[in-house]
Amino acid sequence: MSGEAQLEALLQIINTSARQAIAEYKKGGNDAPTINSTEFHPIDFATDTVALKKAVRLLEGACQQLCASLAPPQHTVINFAQSYDWACTGVVLRTKVADALQKYPKGLHVSELSQMVGLEKGKLSRVLRVLASKGCFTEVETDVFANNRLSLITLTSSNPGCLARIHAQDVSQGAEVLYETMTEPDYASSYEPDKAPLIYALKKKGLKGSFFDWMKEDAERRENYHRAMIGLGDIMGSLSVLHHYPWNEVKTVCDVGASIGTFSIPLAKMYPHLKITDQDLPEVLVQAKDVWTKDAPQALQSSQVEFIALNFFEESPVKGKDAYYLRNIIHDWPDAEAAIILRNVRKAMEPHSRLLIHDYVLTPASRKPTADYMGADVAPEPMLPNFGAGNSRMYQQDLNMWFIHNAKERTLDDSISLGSAAGLRLEKVYDLAESAVLEFKLA
Repeated sequence: MSGEAQLEALLQIINTSARQAIAEYKKGGNDAPTINSTEFHPIDFATDTVALKKAVRLLEGACQQLCASLAPPQHTVINFAQSYDWACTGVVLRTKVADALQKYPKGLHVSELSQMVGLEKGKLSRVLRVLASKGCFTEVETDVFANNRLSLITLTSSNPGCLARIHAQDVSQGAEVLYETMTEPDYASSYEPDKAPLIYALKKKGLKGSFFDWMKEDAERRENYHRAMIGLGDIMGSLSVLHHYPWNEVKTVCDVGASIGTFSIPLAKMYPHLKITDQDLPEVLVQAKDVWTKDAPQALQSSQVEFIALNFFEESPVKGKDAYYLRNIIHDWPDAEAAIILRNVRKAMEPHSRLLIHDYVLTPASRKPTADYMGADVAPEPMLPNFGAGNSRMYQQDLNMWFIHNAKERTLDDSISLGSAAGLRLEKVYDLAESAVLEFKLA
């Protein structure tokens, strides 16, 4: 394909995928959103947004690839190095700018807003203009700012906003010392959790212990982290698995590392025939029972759910369940620890059992034979086969796992190797656009 033909093909993908996204937004008689929208769209937090996510994945990937093709290279590379959007986002999150603007739908002058949030007006204006230029907040007129659909994510009531705050406030400290941890002898070749970049940075400030020890020592930080993990589900569209996996084919499910029931509560409500076992550390299950009592009391009354304490490094889950579900568990751990978890799950499985690992799945940027993807989607040519910028969050999330835990998101080959070492065989990939579910059975 000639260079010009590639560019024309990218334009065609952009046009087609944008129209597909618009069509998804317009279902049910709604309008498609714009950067001027001031409310969330009904589909924004729907449990099944796979069709929209697949359209946007193509759109974002093709748009960035076209821009990278046509813009001067120095233009694009300096954009990589000179992006301070994270820092500006951190400012508005920590000073609750969006909360202050909620009472002023027509906008508020920065001179008044600055007094409300305790920031100097000139500097606050510059921060907000950076974000408004990307579509987050609206500059109604010079130095008058209002909330819009994107800035609502930075409200204190927003769980995805809690995740954004962790990245801007905490993970960024690990990013700042990435080079040092890749070159200092004690850190450069290590995949131990206590050799993660964020831990390196925090030790310089006096931290003793692990990332989770650091979380426990501050109640506000701990609460923000728990809400952020719920927000991660919203961002990944994790509950789409309720619609795209054949749950009617199973009768018993063990949610390993279930937390407070973020997944298993909606699973119980949608599939009342399922018998569910939630397993996590004892202190987590205390919180979980309170949440189930509030959000799904009928599941408790009917004994649809049971709670059994588990340390998945030291023991196996309950035996003989049809499905063992692990979401955002394996990516928290380096290979050695991940292998222990999988071996312990493997010990609990029987021939009819299946293991479902729900995480991001990385794909190389080089094209392989279609069969090698085992059901995962591949971008059409001339796009990068991994959708490029359309899948940027999963590659950034891979860095997050490195910075925080010295862990990683994994490629399909990585997961196959881990599973094989534990006596498991990958059967199928369910591509949910942002995340994927890998179904394993006994080898």
